[in-house]
Amino acid sequence: MTEVCVKRAYRYRFYPTDAQAAELSRTFGCVRKVYNLALAARTQAWARQERVNYNATSAMLTAWKKTEELAYLNDVSSVPLQQCLRHLQTAFTNFFGKRAKYPRFKSRKKSRKSAEYTTSGFRFRDGKLLLAKMTEPLDIVWSRPLPEEAKPSTVTVSQDPAGRWFVSILCDDPGIGPLVLTDAAVGIDVGLDHLLTLSTGEKIANPRHERRDRSRLAWTQRRLAKKAKGDGANRRKARRKVARIHARIADRRRDHLHKLTTRLVRENQTLVIEDLTVRNMVKNRSLARAISDAAWSDFRDMLEYKARWYGRDVVAVDRFFPSSRLCSACGTLREKMPLHVRTWTCDCGTAHDRDVNAARNLLAAGLAVTVCGAGVRPQRSTPGGQSAAKQKTSQREP
Repeated sequence: MTEVCVKRAYRYRFYPTDAQAAELSRTFGCVRKVYNLALAARTQAWARQERVNYNATSAMLTAWKKTEELAYLNDVSSVPLQQCLRHLQTAFTNFFGKRAKYPRFKSRKKSRKSAEYTTSGFRFRDGKLLLAKMTEPLDIVWSRPLPEEAKPSTVTVSQDPAGRWFVSILCDDPGIGPLVLTDAAVGIDVGLDHLLTLSTGEKIANPRHERRDRSRLAWTQRRLAKKAKGDGANRRKARRKVARIHARIADRRRDHLHKLTTRLVRENQTLVIEDLTVRNMVKNRSLARAISDAAWSDFRDMLEYKARWYGRDVVAVDRFFPSSRLCSACGTLREKMPLHVRTWTCDCGTAHDRDVNAARNLLAAGLAVTVCGAGVRPQRSTPGGQSAAKQKTSQREP
């Protein structure tokens, strides 16, 4: 069997010198400018019913560099500029394939500051990374080692709203591969009171990362709102303080989800989840903050790509499956299950915890689908029954 290496990005924080920070800031601005110019050109061509591809925009970039107005594009490495044109081509490919909306222009204040370098734009040797147009390697904090004999294919440098600098190194990771097969399977029911409830009966508490910093965040946001509008220094400082709190919350949430999903994937061969429409659920103004803080979508994304890495199976059960109203012991379906009912007893005499029972029903449905091979979405059991998604969005944050 041929061993296939998985591409994996390793993200590190680094501390640039003043000269490096200035060079990267210029590169970010040039990348944004070229992207917007190319998008405008392609939009105008599309209005004339003409198609412009990457090769055409690459030729435009060469012409732009020769003009007096855009001569400053020659001061930065050409590699990130070419890469942003490739990213624009990918955006249009996804748009024409009906997988994404029409590409949007990049804003100086709101867009992500990043630049991508391919192998011709950097040199990685002896644990030191040197980017094009720079004389010194980046001062990277190697929080974890790269794979042995790693050969990076791309390097992405970025700066987050909190002012922190990061470098993401993409390389082959031979350490990722299918794990030993196991018979273990688990059903996972997400919630707000408990982040996850497993079919084994285990309940994982919701850390509520945002609530821990809510008062501090509100105070800094009020301070920001009182600053004069514009691009003044005081407003920039206040905006950065808000961003630092958001970054701290996001870091804690991401770390917790990574540890949780890695553990679940390593312990189980089959993982059954509910196919919730989180995008619609956050429209509930009473629950939007709690659902966003729980990060159910991020949890599912991590679970799915780690399952692909390690040869595990993730099964998504249809959101209309009545997992809460179905007895996992005898299969009796109750007509109603009010949300305040957290424990109930079936006519067969089995006492149920609402969330544990739902997780067990999800597991049974997922295993049935896996055995039958009929897909990953069991059909709705009873027409007119309340969907699981609606039940989730009706819960109040405690």
